[in-house]
Amino acid sequence: MVDRQTSGGTSLYSLSFWLLCASNFLFSASFQMMIPELPDYLTKLGGREYVGLIIALFTFTAGVSRPFSGKITDTVGRVPVMAFGSIVCFFCGFLYPYLITVWGFLALRLIHGFSTGTKPTATSAYVADVVPANRRGEAMGTLGLFTAIGMSLGPAIGSWLADDYSMNVMFWTSSAFALLSILILLQLPETLVTKQPFRFRLLRLKKEEIFDKQALPPFIVLLLQSFSSGVILTVISTVSSSLGIANKGLFFTVYTIASLGVRLLFSKTSDRYGRVPILFISTVVLAFSMVLLTLTDPLDSHALIWFWTAAIFYGMSWGMNSPTIQAWTADLSDEKTRGRAMATMYIALEAGIGLGAVVSGWLLNHLVGEAGIDASFIVSGGLALVAVLYLGWFWRQRQKTGHRPMSEADEMALVDGEP
Repeated sequence: MVDRQTSGGTSLYSLSFWLLCASNFLFSASFQMMIPELPDYLTKLGGREYVGLIIALFTFTAGVSRPFSGKITDTVGRVPVMAFGSIVCFFCGFLYPYLITVWGFLALRLIHGFSTGTKPTATSAYVADVVPANRRGEAMGTLGLFTAIGMSLGPAIGSWLADDYSMNVMFWTSSAFALLSILILLQLPETLVTKQPFRFRLLRLKKEEIFDKQALPPFIVLLLQSFSSGVILTVISTVSSSLGIANKGLFFTVYTIASLGVRLLFSKTSDRYGRVPILFISTVVLAFSMVLLTLTDPLDSHALIWFWTAAIFYGMSWGMNSPTIQAWTADLSDEKTRGRAMATMYIALEAGIGLGAVVSGWLLNHLVGEAGIDASFIVSGGLALVAVLYLGWFWRQRQKTGHRPMSEADEMALVDGEP
């Protein structure tokens, strides 16, 4: 079935699209700006042994909420679900300064996860609604530019505010960014054609509404890839400190700038050459970045070189991965259950990040010295190679069945009604 927006000739860069990009920038900066400072913050509260839970609790709630957000996205609408995610970010950022016990902090992290469990699901479905099907990779890449800019500037801004002012100022700034994101979302028209009012019975999920089988290939790949993200979010601030880097958010800034460069130069690549080949290359690059991070021994005079080079390659990998995996999921999904498919993909993201955070946190606390950090990077690289093998197998299976990726020319022929 041809996407309704493909046949409608919708312009890629509409006002709604740009408003969505601006909202995504503010949203991603809001929750990302506090990430580099949270391990030290929790340690000062007396919860060093729970550092791995900072990300794990956040992603657990996000993952659990995905099936619900997918269903509400497909029934109530895209915009309300996006707004809900930003509202959660607004309230959590405001409350962090007042919950100053270890368990209060961890409870708030659990609630905060609802933000990324809802907004990205609806955002991806919204983009797939308003852009032509044969330009989804480009559109996801452009949207990802704004997301990546927010994720790049957020950590640096957060560390600057925490160092020069206070943690409370950082938390409140995060809350303000989320509020601006909400105000922008309220200007967006709804794209879901058949809507219904929200009712609590919509939260009752049938078995088939929890997981979209059509999104299984992207689910597997993203689960294996995103383990590395949980590791990075948990241990990279420790690595930065050991190398004498004062601003612990700079690794995030460098890798996001690299991601931006890739998105700017190669946003149309997966539309032209197919999703699987691009994911194959990007996952190899991801594994290589993990290898480089194992070389960042503080006693090695070249450690900083390996550290920043790893940040660049890590950013390059996700600059290719993110828009491609989203476009691939949209390609495989039905229009009526697109929110569910996007939710399934994001469940893999949250599960992978959560596992990476828990495993690396455990290794950090149970292995001596740098061994825990190195082991975390080795496991991440190994899982990325498993994803490479799966993509290779998937590609061969598709070729055996005579399937080939639909090219732009094929897509346009369908739009024009040609066989």
